[in-house]
Amino acid sequence: MYDVTGFQRDLLYIIAGGDEPHGLAIKDELEDYYETEIHAGRLYPNLDTLVEKGLVEKGQQDRRTNAYSVTRRGHREIDARTEWEAQYVDHSVSVNA
Repeated sequence: MYDVTGFQRDLLYIIAGGDEPHGLAIKDELEDYYETEIHAGRLYPNLDTLVEKGLVEKGQQDRRTNAYSVTRRGHREIDARTEWEAQYVDHSVSVNA
């Protein structure tokens, strides 16, 4: 996952956590996380990049709405990233300590 931006990684995680979310649902989740408006001009080109890289599949929910899902490769990349992070971050440590 070395060749994706942090924003694209966040997109991938949101898609992985959803049930084939559509663009607006992904946008809403990002806006909650970033606490700022995410414009379509930023969102959709980054989603398309993830599709081009083979990490995400884009399907149609209806004529106007695309739905997104993580590919097997995308899941492998998420798993590899999680293992890499675990080398450096101890998730068992309490933040309130």
